[in-house]
Amino acid sequence: MKKTILVSTPLIVAAFALLRVLTAQTDARIDINKAGGKPSLAVVDFRGSGATQQFMGAFNGTLFTDLQTSGLFKMVPKSLFPLQNPQRPEDLHPSSGRGLALADWAGSPVNASHLAYGYAADQNGTYVVYGYLNDTRTPGSQPLLFKRYFASMDEAGARQLAHQFAADIIAQFGGASLAGSKIYFVSTRTGGKEIWSMDYDGTNEKQLTFNHSINIEPAVSLDGTRLAFTSYARGTPHIVIMDTATGHTLPFLNQQASLNGSASFSPDGQHVYYSSTASGYAQIYVADLDGHNYRRISNARAVEVEPKANPKSPGILAFASGRSGPEQIFQMNVDGTDVQRLSDGTGEASNPAWHPDGQHLLFAWTRGYAQGAFNIFLMDTASRQYDQLTSGAGKNENPAWAPDGRHLCFASTRSGSSQIWSMLADGSQLQRLTSAGQNLSPVWGKGVSQ
Repeated sequence: MKKTILVSTPLIVAAFALLRVLTAQTDARIDINKAGGKPSLAVVDFRGSGATQQFMGAFNGTLFTDLQTSGLFKMVPKSLFPLQNPQRPEDLHPSSGRGLALADWAGSPVNASHLAYGYAADQNGTYVVYGYLNDTRTPGSQPLLFKRYFASMDEAGARQLAHQFAADIIAQFGGASLAGSKIYFVSTRTGGKEIWSMDYDGTNEKQLTFNHSINIEPAVSLDGTRLAFTSYARGTPHIVIMDTATGHTLPFLNQQASLNGSASFSPDGQHVYYSSTASGYAQIYVADLDGHNYRRISNARAVEVEPKANPKSPGILAFASGRSGPEQIFQMNVDGTDVQRLSDGTGEASNPAWHPDGQHLLFAWTRGYAQGAFNIFLMDTASRQYDQLTSGAGKNENPAWAPDGRHLCFASTRSGSSQIWSMLADGSQLQRLTSAGQNLSPVWGKGVSQ
């Protein structure tokens, strides 16, 4: 006897919704590996003379970490290294079999395509490092990189020299070091919500605001010189602009409104985009860097926030809006025309962040079949193809790109409390950066001299 299976209409609708979302997801990831795969890099532990010896652990650890986290290299485990390691080019010989020939590093079991080595010296109280990089596949060739580095005789100096040598190695392969870049974020660790900064690896945390109020939504200019955030220190939320080098606040005219917030900078740093309730609903506005000459861009009977200008096509804004129902990601021209929805209308989507290439967009999305579970997604805005970068690990929001376009940071509750995490654009090398208090809303900017 043939059985008839009855499926309720809501289940059918849900199944088709899930199928639509899954089939829409195709490969939108950014290829962080060059053609031919990653170079295989062996990094010898540097040795130091005189007073430098006590700081070599800090130097070697920082050097290896910078190169490993760059995502550019396949790092060779030190357990595979030969017995002898060179310190300078004159240590290398055409044949050795014990580590003093480039062939020893190119062959099995090391199989390194490149070798970084060198040494440190105490020169009249100055910390000096000599760094070299060789292609192991071309015996007898000159080093690809040879440079001397100078710093103070302390642990900070050792780390500085390691950052500099790593940055030069990374540049040899077309990459950019994150050393010197800053992550700005919101933290509750001292009460209220204050704006903090830290280095790219979670070190050197520094509190920037001290008003014991609510300070949220940090945004950094493309050149790293300006920081914008929303503050409740004067009662109603208003926009504050800060000089990142000095920490001083700069003049900014806030409209008369119950809310001025979610500010961001134009790529040239001359304008500020923001959301204001001056006209009723929160709408998108643009103003000069000091807040003057403001004008309204969007015109919808819905809340519209988080405007972000495309770094390659400054005439295009991405933003979050409820104009089609639950919050979704849209884009429009800076004059308010040609409004297009980028997310597909399911679930809730927010926190748009442009990649430096102007083509890819990060955002947080619950997706219709996982209500309430915010995760980080990456979309190719031309094709509308996307990839899911986080899943099954707490609430993941507020993604932001690093200046190198290879790394990103975001806030996640995967460890219990909300903390700042970083990872590569392919979802690998996940690293927790904060631990004290609740930490939210990170943005990543270029470093500036302080």
